[in-house]
Amino acid sequence: MPVIKIKESESFEGAMKRFKKSCEKAGILTELRRREYYDKPSIRKKKKEAAARKRALKKMRRSMN
Repeated sequence: MPVIKIKESESFEGAMKRFKKSCEKAGILTELRRREYYDKPSIRKKKKEAAARKRALKKMRRSMN
């Protein structure tokens, strides 16, 4: 869990901004979205393969142009 210490002359908005940035760096939101619901291992594997296919197609399209 990211922890920040509020500086003496720092505004709440500034501290909140730093906290959000540290959460993003730690990958908390992405982990939360991933764990929002359970995927069976077979479905997880299919999604991973589909993403790899999509990346390969995108890379191929980029290299053609």
